[in-house]
Amino acid sequence: MTSNSFPHLLSPGRIGSMEIRNRIATTAMGVSMAEEDGSVGERIIAYHEEQAKGGVGLIILGVTSVAWPVGCVQWQQVAISEDRFIPALRRLTDRLHAHGAKVAAQLHHGGQVAGYSAQEWDLPLWVPSIPPPPRGDFTQYFLMEELAGMAGYKMPELKILEQEDIDLVVRQFGESARRAVEAGFDGVEIHAAHGYLIQSFLSPASNSRTDGYGGSRENRARLLREIVAEVRRVVGPDFPVWIKLDLREEGRIGGLTIEDAVFNARVVEEAGADAITCSAAHENGQGKLHTQSHTPHEDALNLPGVAEIKRAVSIPVIGSGKVEPERGDRAIGNGEADFISMGRKLLADPHLPRKLAEGKRDEVRPCVYCYTCISAIYNGVDTRCAIRPETGREFENPPLPPTDTPRHIAVIGGGPGGMEATRRLREIGHRVTLIEGSERLGGTLRFAGLAYEPNERLLKWLIRGVEESGADVRLSTLATPALLRELAPDAVIVATGAVRDMPAIPGADQDHVLSGDDLRGMMFGETSEAIKRKTSLFTRVATKVGAATGASANIDLVRKATHAWMPLGDKVVIVGGELVGVELAEFLQERGRDVTVVDEAPRFGVGMTLLRRMRILQELEEHGVRLAPGASNIAIGKQAVTWTDAQGEAQQAECDTVVVAKGAHGDTSLADDLSAAGFAVHTVGDANGVGYIEGAMWGAAKAVREIAEERVEAA
Repeated sequence: MTSNSFPHLLSPGRIGSMEIRNRIATTAMGVSMAEEDGSVGERIIAYHEEQAKGGVGLIILGVTSVAWPVGCVQWQQVAISEDRFIPALRRLTDRLHAHGAKVAAQLHHGGQVAGYSAQEWDLPLWVPSIPPPPRGDFTQYFLMEELAGMAGYKMPELKILEQEDIDLVVRQFGESARRAVEAGFDGVEIHAAHGYLIQSFLSPASNSRTDGYGGSRENRARLLREIVAEVRRVVGPDFPVWIKLDLREEGRIGGLTIEDAVFNARVVEEAGADAITCSAAHENGQGKLHTQSHTPHEDALNLPGVAEIKRAVSIPVIGSGKVEPERGDRAIGNGEADFISMGRKLLADPHLPRKLAEGKRDEVRPCVYCYTCISAIYNGVDTRCAIRPETGREFENPPLPPTDTPRHIAVIGGGPGGMEATRRLREIGHRVTLIEGSERLGGTLRFAGLAYEPNERLLKWLIRGVEESGADVRLSTLATPALLRELAPDAVIVATGAVRDMPAIPGADQDHVLSGDDLRGMMFGETSEAIKRKTSLFTRVATKVGAATGASANIDLVRKATHAWMPLGDKVVIVGGELVGVELAEFLQERGRDVTVVDEAPRFGVGMTLLRRMRILQELEEHGVRLAPGASNIAIGKQAVTWTDAQGEAQQAECDTVVVAKGAHGDTSLADDLSAAGFAVHTVGDANGVGYIEGAMWGAAKAVREIAEERVEAA
C-alpha cells in the first residue's frame, strides 16, 4: 500500500493563515502529564514530540486551563492562566516545531465538570444555573476497589455566574490566548463542548437563565460569542482561532441537537472563527453513553454530523471519533470534513502518519479500543496505552538503539507476550528462537480475537511482525531444558501464559461442561482426546472449523465458520464474570444463544477497563443476557445451573452447555526449572499472573529493555 492510498488525508491543509503538512491532527486529550503546578515539563513535551516525529500535521494540546486551578477537570492538567507558564510552553512549541508539526493550545475552563478543582482545592463549580440531576448512576459499573478510591468524595458547591464572573471568564480566555501567541503556538482551539463551562451555557439542558445569557439560542451563545470576540481582539486578525463544538448531547433530555450545533457553528463563523472541531457530549450518569459521544465505540459515529456542519459553514471542519485512515481519507475526499483528528490511534502508534506516507499501512500498530487510556483518567491517574507501554513514558524510555553485540535469545510461548518480545528483540538486532507448543502463533489472543474483533487486528499485526522479523519460529515444539541446552541461548524469555484449572464446582465433570481451553480448542479444530470426550459434536466442529483454520490460523475464516453455527446448545451458562466470561457472553449472544453469566464476584468485568466495562455490561443486559453477580453455592446439574443470589434467594438457569471461564492463574514452574538449570530467565505475561493483553505487551517491553541494558552493563 503506497502513500497514494491516502491522497486526501496526507495532502497539505490550511486553517486561517496556518499551513499544515497533512490533514491529520492529534485530538486534544487531557492526559494528566503536566507537572503538579500545571506547568509543562519534559514528560508531556516528550509525549507530544513523538507525535511530531511521527509526522502528524497538527497537535492540539488538550484542556489547557485558562483559570488554573479553578475549572480543572483532572490531575496534572496543563495551565496557561499566568505568564509564569509561558517559558515552559515555549520549550514545548520549539521542540514540536523542530519536527515540522504545528501546535495549538486548547483553551479550557471545566465549569460544572471541574470535579478535580472541587475535590482537591475545595473550589466551587462555575455554572450558568442549577443543573438538573444526572439520570442514572454510572458508578454501578465500578469495581469495589475503584469505589474505594472514591472514598471521601465531597459534594461540591456551585457558583452561579454573575456578570462580573462572566466578564472575568471572557478576560481569562483572552489573556490565555495572548500567552499562547507569546509561547509560540500556531493557533488556539476554544473548548466549547463536553459539558465544560462554555457548553453549559450553550445547552438548554443546563442553562435555565432568564437574563441575556439564557433562553433563546442566541442568548445561550452570547458567552461564546463574547469569548471569540475577545480572543480575536487580543490575537489580531491573522492568528488562527477555532472552536470545539458538540454535535449533540447523547441521551440527555433537552440537550443539544444537531440543529443547535448548526446554529452554533454559524455563530462562531460570523464571530471570526477560522475552523470548527466537531465532537459530542453525553448524559454523564449513563454508563454506555461515555463511549457513544466524544470517544465512540462505533466506527465513524460522528461523521454524519460533521458533514452537516461542513455543509452549513464555509470555514474548515475537523472531524473525529474512531475514524480509520481509510474512512478519514474518503470523508475529506467527499467533502464531509477538512481534517481528521485522532486520539486513541496516535496513542497506540504516534508514527501512524509517517507510516501511511511511506506506504507502510500494515506496520501501523492497531488500537484495540480497550479504553485503557481514558479509563486511567477516570480513575485519577495519567493516561497510558495497553499495547504501547512507551506512551506517556517517552522521557523515561527512549527507543533502544540497535545492538552492536547481537545475542541469542530463546522466547518460549507464541502468545502476545512472546510475539511482542520476539518482534522487539529482532528490531534491535538480536537473534531469536521462538518456541511454541501448538501448531499456530497467537495463544489465547486467537480466541480473544474471535470474541472481540479489534483484538484480531492486534493478533494479525503481531503475527506479521514475527513473520517478517526473520526470527527462527519453531511450532509444535516442547521447550525442555534439553532443547534449551542444545540451543544455548544467552537469555530466555518465558511467556507461556496462564494455567487454567477447572475450579471445584459441583457437577463440573459432566460432558456438557466445558473449560475455557475446551471451548478454544473446539473453535480452532484442535483434536485432543480431552476435547473429544466433551461433546459428540466434535467431529462436526473439526470438519467445519478445523478445515477453515489450517496451520496458518486464518482467523477470518474461523470467524465466518462460527458466526451462525457453533458446537454449543441454545442455552449457555457461563460461570465466571471476569473479562473472559463477559466477552464470551457478548460473543455467544451475538450468535443467537440464550446466555446467563453467574459468579461469586459482587461486580462483573474484572480485567476490563472502566469504559469498556460500562458499555459491554449495559449492552449485555439490553440484549437479554442474564447477569448474576454475588452468587454462592453454584452447582451444575444436567439441565440447569443453580445458585443462591446475593439476597439469599435460590436461583437457577436452564442450560444445554456450561462454560467455566474462571480458574486461570500464573505458573512460573518452567521459568523456575530453567533458572535452576542455570539459564538467565525473564518471565512475562500471564505466566506471572493474569494480566491480559496489557500485561503481556508491557511485560514483553520490560523484558527486552532489561536484556538490552544487561548487555550494556556487561560491556
